[in-house]
Amino acid sequence: MAKSFNFSEAPGHLIRRAQQLAVAIFMEETAAFDATPVQFAILNALIDDPGEDQITLSGRVAFDPATFGSVIGRIEAKGWVKREADPSDKRRKLLWITPEGEQVALQMKRAATRAQQRILSPLDAEERVQFSRLLSKLVVGHVNATKD
Repeated sequence: MAKSFNFSEAPGHLIRRAQQLAVAIFMEETAAFDATPVQFAILNALIDDPGEDQITLSGRVAFDPATFGSVIGRIEAKGWVKREADPSDKRRKLLWITPEGEQVALQMKRAATRAQQRILSPLDAEERVQFSRLLSKLVVGHVNATKD
């Protein structure tokens, strides 16, 4: 009789489970702000690059451009970002973080830092560095492979 696929040791399954845990911990730590990890990433990206267009920004935060507009709509409704048509190309939408959005993002930084610490808490200091380095290598390796 054939043996089933061993999900408990499969990298894809473990990455999915780790992502579920990471989001759950982030949501616990940032519950007072009613924001998702992607929304937090967007706000931080706009602090660094105000006036970014939606397509470029979706790539920077590694989020699907097809559904990115709806995420922007939700944080726009909260008053955290403003969206305007690019004067040189009305189809292109430019985004700016509002003062309220910047304040929320800056307040969330402490909670997000706690979340990152909790996510890595089962690992010792050396393992945390190694784990982060390997995850980065995995992601960058696949991103670079899709560009070739």
